[in-house]
Amino acid sequence: MLKPIADWFDERTGYRASIASALDEEVLGGARFAYVFGSVLTFLLVLQMTTGVFLAMYYSPSSTDAWASVAFLNDQVSAGWFIRGLHSHGASAMVIVSGLHLFQVAVFGAYKKPRELNWIVGVLMLGLLLAFALTGYLLPWDQTGYWATQVATGIAGTAPVAGQQVQEAMQAGNGYGNLTITRFFALHVFVLPALMVGLTVLHIALFRKHHQTPPWWLDEKELKRRAQPFWPDQMFKDILAMALVFAVLIIVNFKTHGAPLDAPADPSTAFDARPEWYFRSLFQGLKYFHGILEVIVALGAPVVAGGALLVLPFVDRGPSNNPQKRVPYLAVLAVGFFVAAGLTVVSFVEDRGSEEFQEAHAVAHKSSQKARALAKTYGVPPEGGAAVFTLEPGYLGKKIFDRDCAACHAGKVTDRQGPEILAGFNSRQYISDLLRNPSANRFFGPTKIDDMKPVTETGEDFSALVELVYAQTGADDANADLVAKGQALFDDGSCSDCHSIDWDTEEDIGPNLGRRGNPAMLREFIVNPGHLRWFGEKNEMPASKDKYTDAELDELVGYLVGLRTLGK
Repeated sequence: MLKPIADWFDERTGYRASIASALDEEVLGGARFAYVFGSVLTFLLVLQMTTGVFLAMYYSPSSTDAWASVAFLNDQVSAGWFIRGLHSHGASAMVIVSGLHLFQVAVFGAYKKPRELNWIVGVLMLGLLLAFALTGYLLPWDQTGYWATQVATGIAGTAPVAGQQVQEAMQAGNGYGNLTITRFFALHVFVLPALMVGLTVLHIALFRKHHQTPPWWLDEKELKRRAQPFWPDQMFKDILAMALVFAVLIIVNFKTHGAPLDAPADPSTAFDARPEWYFRSLFQGLKYFHGILEVIVALGAPVVAGGALLVLPFVDRGPSNNPQKRVPYLAVLAVGFFVAAGLTVVSFVEDRGSEEFQEAHAVAHKSSQKARALAKTYGVPPEGGAAVFTLEPGYLGKKIFDRDCAACHAGKVTDRQGPEILAGFNSRQYISDLLRNPSANRFFGPTKIDDMKPVTETGEDFSALVELVYAQTGADDANADLVAKGQALFDDGSCSDCHSIDWDTEEDIGPNLGRRGNPAMLREFIVNPGHLRWFGEKNEMPASKDKYTDAELDELVGYLVGLRTLGK
């Protein structure tokens, strides 16, 4: 039934003859897996374009909406994380396969006359591929993409003569903003794909004209004798290679659960970003140079590498394709590869061994998880991705704490002047640790109030005292039986010699434990920590009677109360 339609199209296009010509083409020397890389790259390019279209259906190219749209796609759209992961890992696969393709072409001498132009087009396509990576890295508008791309455009801006103009053209102004992301989006989605498709068509057309470069170790007679048609022999190997690469992509995608997404870009913060792995060699190499040398290397290394590849066909003009007769040229490529690979490995090893970087990485990961959880629960404010943190319960209280309290209560031991107040503050574990060693550095060690003796009770008696103090916070999960037992132990033991648990008692040797950690107690304590109910003359904490409005005080107290349920 479809034959008349097919005949109609064939009469007007001649597609049957074109397909037959391609499938029946002889592969001199026989089909080989060495020839599969071009087909795999074509497959990966189609995969990137297909997944890119799906991503574009959800993506919003603006500085206020970009991160939110990616987070929504990643965390709420069915299989969104899978599509985005395929796109991200597919980019890495294209770089790897391009490297293998370049290596195979170089070894076979496939850049020699009359194939020079095809080699040049291939090198230009490799440059476009890296440009795709650079422009795509910024689009999620997360911390890593934002800061890493700023470094890249900043390096471009140091170029002599027109560097500043180039940087401003890339940024669409003097700094990063809404126009920057729209410009990168336009390059990534329209300009670069058009150039890549055009070069791919030209590359394939030139390949069809000159065919594969046959193995150098076979003479003409043997090449003819072993010749096989492209279909099914070479096509089978191509399809098998494509299937293998696709399977690896899927496995990696499931293992990593897609592509990472950091916290929203925040220009007001410092962030130690790292580029994608295929730019790591340049990133690491720049560490060994400073001043003007750093600029020269940053701009010169890619130019030298690209230039060396482009001139290779015109330098190596010997008649032989045998690698043994082209050792100097292949050695240059090999040295460049091993230097880049070595610098990449060193970069990752240094990061893995850097405690400071690992801590910063852990903090960034935690911030990312929090931002995405908040976006999923509450959405993203119109102000942009960075404003998602303002939706966190206790946000204002934490902001006040970080500004006014953290220096004494949340810093390192050598910096603190008061008890540690972090996640888990006033939890059972915190109270237990405090009673066991009240003079520890994390408690009253750095203060004048360091004369309390550790509680000596053990077993259930100790647990009962902990539960009694824990119940004062107002926690609804306190064990009533343990609290009653703790009250009896408190009244009959040495605890009541120094402390009262009656809120109305205002003067004791030690602070009153009544309502300890309760919102009402915390509010009054912050306003007047030197009250006789607590530390009296030994108090070192400044009073905040007129410092906060009632609303601000409520937020700060709410944040402190909320710490109890964190970090358990």
